[in-house]
Amino acid sequence: MPFVRPQASDLLVRLRESRRFIQVVAGARQVGKTTLVAQAAERSGLPHHTASADEPTLRGTGWVATQWETARLLTDGRENRDALLVLDEIQKIPGWSETVKRLWDEDTRRRRPLRVVLLGSAPLLVQRGLTESLAGRFEILRLPHWSFAEMQAAFGWSLEQYLFYGAYPGAAPLVHQHDRWSRYIRDSLIETTIARDVLLLSRVDKPALLRRLFELGCTYSGQILSYTKMTGQLQDAGNTTTLARYLDLLAGAGMLTGIQKYAGGAARRRASSPKLQVFNTALMTALSGLTLPEACADRGYWGRLVESAVGTHLANAAAAGEVQVFYWRDRNREVDFVVRAGRRLAAIEVKSGRARKSKPGLEAFASAFHPDRTLIVGGDGLGLEQFLSTPVTNWVST
Repeated sequence: MPFVRPQASDLLVRLRESRRFIQVVAGARQVGKTTLVAQAAERSGLPHHTASADEPTLRGTGWVATQWETARLLTDGRENRDALLVLDEIQKIPGWSETVKRLWDEDTRRRRPLRVVLLGSAPLLVQRGLTESLAGRFEILRLPHWSFAEMQAAFGWSLEQYLFYGAYPGAAPLVHQHDRWSRYIRDSLIETTIARDVLLLSRVDKPALLRRLFELGCTYSGQILSYTKMTGQLQDAGNTTTLARYLDLLAGAGMLTGIQKYAGGAARRRASSPKLQVFNTALMTALSGLTLPEACADRGYWGRLVESAVGTHLANAAAAGEVQVFYWRDRNREVDFVVRAGRRLAAIEVKSGRARKSKPGLEAFASAFHPDRTLIVGGDGLGLEQFLSTPVTNWVST
């Protein structure tokens, strides 16, 4: 029996209980969106029609209307015969949100019982289309990268395997052939995402700079790097505004984000140097040129991998809208991660065994901001496996 992610049950409940909203499933490539929706559709018992716009050439809005009409036929013209339409990679259609709005409003006026699920692998672009045309008509189910607990349940992975191979379920069968696994991550995931979800659908004046920024972020994942230093490392005359925008595009594609410094005001946080963080440690290791035994033998690299794995756990929870994640630094004192959920605050220090230039700052942070919880992960603190196996909200809410 295939592994079923918990979000499939959430979507199934929504499909059964509400006709009022379009259901939108957004997440990065290869996190299981299509499989999850297919599982929910089968379990719903509704007749359904599924189509994908993920083609080398962009389709037009007429394609959306054609698929919609095909699904309408499944309702058979009867008021109580519900049917389901699933449109995958919806962000590939120029002007998709206006067409969806028109068709959805037509069905609403005529009380046609058609339920709709839209999937998109570029969350930033999907959100843009929703807010432009579909206000009040949708619910979003944000699908993050797989967690350690999910990879362990589905594939029996050890903690060591998860840290190195990351959390792409489609790549799991290839881990015993390192070269094939590495090529799959680079060609089928990294290159496809950058070329088809970022460069093809957004204005990028310097695509080579964006690619180098991504590679830099993978190399320095878990580390704080100012935009000025990034410019120097990338050997490009581009300004910091361009780098910040490109980092936002990579974050919107579920690849690399810049965690901001925790401070008193939002403006100060935004102006801070970002802490670079991949959303999946496979993005780091596939580009490193190292095998699993070589990575384990390199103490410094393994320490960075541990810190990045903790960061991926937190960053994915933030991308799913569950929490907000920051770091904190004051002179030479630092807290690796600050997590906020509502009014509750947690400070997290990671003991990875990697030598640090700055001193731990949990006590200083606690004195300044009075968090509800301070947590040490690794070393003589909480075990890394337990931390990664537990939902992030549990560490903030209790």
